[in-house]
Amino acid sequence: MGELRDFKSGKSGKPPPGEIAPRRLAAIVAGDISGYSRLMQLDEEGTHVRVKRIERDLVEPTILEHHGKLVKTTGDGFIAIFDSPVEAVRCSIVIQQNMVGRNAAVPKHFWIEYRIGVNLGDVIIETDDIYGDGVNVASRLEGIAEPGEVFISGGIYEQIKHKLVCGYESLGDRKVKNITDPIRVYRVLPDASAYNRTRRRRETVLLTLLGLTIAIIAGGVLWYMLQQSRTKLGEQAQAPPVSPPVVSPSSVTPPSPPAAKQAAPSAPPAEKQAAPAPSPPPTVQQPSQQTSPQPQSAPSPGPAAAPTAAQPAPSVREPDMVALQGGSFSMGSNDDPSERPVRRVTVKPFSIGKYPVTVREWNACAEAKACGFTATGNEDAPVTNISWSDAKKYVTWLAEATKKPYRLPSEAEWEFAARGGTQTKYWWGDQMQPGMAICKDCGDAEQPAKVGSLKPNPFGLYDMGGGVDQWVEDCWHRNYQGAPADGSVWAGGECSSHVLRSGSWKNDARYVRPANRDSYDTNVRYPTHGFRIALSP
Repeated sequence: MGELRDFKSGKSGKPPPGEIAPRRLAAIVAGDISGYSRLMQLDEEGTHVRVKRIERDLVEPTILEHHGKLVKTTGDGFIAIFDSPVEAVRCSIVIQQNMVGRNAAVPKHFWIEYRIGVNLGDVIIETDDIYGDGVNVASRLEGIAEPGEVFISGGIYEQIKHKLVCGYESLGDRKVKNITDPIRVYRVLPDASAYNRTRRRRETVLLTLLGLTIAIIAGGVLWYMLQQSRTKLGEQAQAPPVSPPVVSPSSVTPPSPPAAKQAAPSAPPAEKQAAPAPSPPPTVQQPSQQTSPQPQSAPSPGPAAAPTAAQPAPSVREPDMVALQGGSFSMGSNDDPSERPVRRVTVKPFSIGKYPVTVREWNACAEAKACGFTATGNEDAPVTNISWSDAKKYVTWLAEATKKPYRLPSEAEWEFAARGGTQTKYWWGDQMQPGMAICKDCGDAEQPAKVGSLKPNPFGLYDMGGGVDQWVEDCWHRNYQGAPADGSVWAGGECSSHVLRSGSWKNDARYVRPANRDSYDTNVRYPTHGFRIALSP
C-alpha cells in the first residue's frame, strides 16, 4: 500500500493540473449518528456539545489507537481509513461498545447512537477527503445498519473472519442506492457467543411457529375426531331399540323355549341392579367432603418448594481464597512512565482468589443466567475473553448467591498480593526464570495452562503474573499522580477504560512484573483477558 504523504501533509489536497490524484486500497469506516435531526430539535446546543466531546474523547483517540486516520467529520458523522481491515472493524466495535456506557446515564430519548459501515475499496486520496466507490459503499452500509451496530461488506469479512473474536451474521446480498452490483452484507456481533445466541433465538422462533402450526393441525384433527365420536354416540343412543332382535343368545342357542324363558328372567335383575344406582352419589359425596381438607394442607408443599428455589445459593462452589493481613509496600516502578511515581501504599486486610476465575466457576454463573456467555475449553483453566463488565457481573452474582461481599480487587491490592512481600522486579527475584510464569518468551505456551500448574508466590497465590491478563476495579489513569495511598479503588473520570494486571501468555516477560499495568476498553472482550476476585473482611 502506498504511503499517505499527500493525505497527511498540510498542502492542498487538489493535485496540480494534469496530475492524477494518488490512489490506495484501504478499509473505510463511515459512521453516522442515528436521529441526529431529532436530537438537535430537542436540545440543539447540548447535542452539539455532546457530539463534539464524543468526537474528541472517543472517536478520534480510538481511531488513532487502532492505527487509522480520521479523514473528516460531517457534523453528525465521520469517515476514517485504515491500512488493516482487522483494526478498522476492531475500532468500530470499540466505539459502539463505549457508546453503550456513555448512554447508560442518559434518558433513552437523548441517546447518541452511531450506525457504522466498513468496506474495503480502492480510493482516491486528497488532503481533507477521499473519493471512490469504496467510500460510497461504506456510506451505504452505514445507512442500512441499525443504531449501535456495525455492518461490513463481503470484502472486509473475507479479510477478518478468522482474525477477530467476533460473530458474524450474513444478511445476504443487498441492493443499495447508486451502487450497480448488490453488496454482500454481514452484521458484526461483538463476540462469538452472540452469534450463537442470535441463531438460537432464530431457531427458537422457528420452532415456536412450527409448534403452533402442529398444535393448530392437531387441534383440528382432535375436533374432527370428537365430532365423529359424538355422531357415533348419537347413533348408538338410537340403536338400542334395534338391538333386541340381534341378541347373541338367539344366534348362539337354537330357538328353544326354555332358553328364551331363562333370558327373560335375567332382565329384571339387571333392572334391579340399575335401580340402586342413585344411591352411590351420597356415598361418593362423603369422600369428597372428607378429601376437602386435603387441599387445605396443600400450602405445605408451598414452603417445601421455597427451599428448592433457594437451593442454588448453598450449592455455589466458592473460589479458593487466601486471607492477607495487609500492610505497607512501595507501589510502582521506574521501568515505565505509567508506573510512576513510586510511592508508599498501605493496604487493609482482605482476601484474594488463590487462582484466576476458571471456566468451571464462570459457567456456574452462565448457567444461572447471570453471566453473558458459556465459556469453552479446559474447565480448570482460567476463563478468557472477558470484558471488565463481564467480570463485574460475575462478582455481583457470586456476592448475591453466597451473601458475601465478593468484588474485584483494587489495583493496589492486586500489586500487594502479586509481590508476595517482596520488592524485587519479579516476586522470585530480578531475573526471569523458567517455569515461573506463562508468557510469550517464558516457554512454548500457546494458551493459559490449568490454574496452579506453576509455583505459588510467597503468599500462596498462583498465576500472579502471566497466564491471563486480570481485571481490577480501578479506572485507568496514565500514571500514579494523585492516586490514593490507602489501597482503595481509584475511580473518577468517565472510566471508559479499566486497569489490567498480570500480562498474558501472548505478552513478553516485562508484562509479568508485579508493577506492570495496562488498560483496555471497559465493555470490550479480548481473548487474553480474565480476572481474579477479592473479598472484603
